[in-house]
Amino acid sequence: MGDLFQPTHLLVIGVVLLVLFGGRKLPELGKGLGEGLRGFREGIKGTPDQPAQNTQQSTAPAPPPATPAETKQS
Repeated sequence: MGDLFQPTHLLVIGVVLLVLFGGRKLPELGKGLGEGLRGFREGIKGTPDQPAQNTQQSTAPAPPPATPAETKQS
């Protein structure tokens, strides 16, 4: 398997990819492959590389305290 990644083999693979997908699609394919590998690594680790955003549930604000005039119902 070590002989697979020789410079001439990589050059042939690059030319084949260029012919099959064209010059405009190769950056998009590389970006997609990189994002996929990053997601795969995060899945294996179980923790994301970026810190998680606020995971606490937000609660509704408490109503203001009743004033003495509101508590008297006379």
